[in-house]
Amino acid sequence: MNESVSFHAEPHAVFGQLAPDDLAQLRYAKALLEHPGLATRITSVIGMPIEKGLARLPASWSSKIGEVTEKALRKASNAALYTLTDTPGKAASNRWHQVGVAVSGGVGGFFGLAALAVELPISTTIMLRSVADVARSHGESLSSEDTRRACIEVFALGGKTQDDDAAESGYFAVRTVLAQSITEAGRYVAEKGLVEQGAPIMVRLIAKVAKRFGVQVTEKMAAQAIPAIGAAGGAAINTLFMDHFQEMAQGHFTVRKLERQYGAELVRKVYEALPNEPRRRARVRSATRR
Repeated sequence: MNESVSFHAEPHAVFGQLAPDDLAQLRYAKALLEHPGLATRITSVIGMPIEKGLARLPASWSSKIGEVTEKALRKASNAALYTLTDTPGKAASNRWHQVGVAVSGGVGGFFGLAALAVELPISTTIMLRSVADVARSHGESLSSEDTRRACIEVFALGGKTQDDDAAESGYFAVRTVLAQSITEAGRYVAEKGLVEQGAPIMVRLIAKVAKRFGVQVTEKMAAQAIPAIGAAGGAAINTLFMDHFQEMAQGHFTVRKLERQYGAELVRKVYEALPNEPRRRARVRSATRR
């Protein structure tokens, strides 16, 4: 196929450039990344629209959550990725991490908003460790700075800021924004001649990611702010939170794995040509191909 020809007119031609199993994986990854559904799942646990929980949050909590979220990501990035061996391809242990984060969520649910500053760094560290575990299972090397940044990027996926429109909240749109922040930080490092080059780049990335992660943390805290939710409900919500980011990691690192195999440009073309299907239908279609 001539790469200069628009593939949108002939989507099946570009689909044929990926092996059937790889195309099925990409189809399911897109369903995960473009249809996260965290708020809907939280609503099913609390039994009411999440907006009612949001109304219970004090106005001052918007800035509070932003501060705590960024600190939690910084602490997690310094701890979580160093507790796993660098063995690319090792199967991920999703269930173990879900249990760990549920326990911390039970504490958060019992003590409510006051526990955020204590609970969030713990749960974020467990979640980042799980994300890194998923990355490793997709062939990523945890000693790579690129992989470590990709793990942090997962926390920006599936959450829209107030300034986003539909185009800006899509998977590749978010990756583009984050890549720009890394480029800008790299330029700053080059100009200043800093010795520890990785540090300012990661700090800049975390600041960008925290804005999107904070949206999802706010939804979680809104649910836990409901008096009747209690410790059991808090644990259930944290389990959903973990499941959400495990799915975002699954989608993200599936795309990255295919990019290493086929090249980033082709994978993005195929991704954007694929129909934007709900995850259940995509799962069925993927299973049928195997």
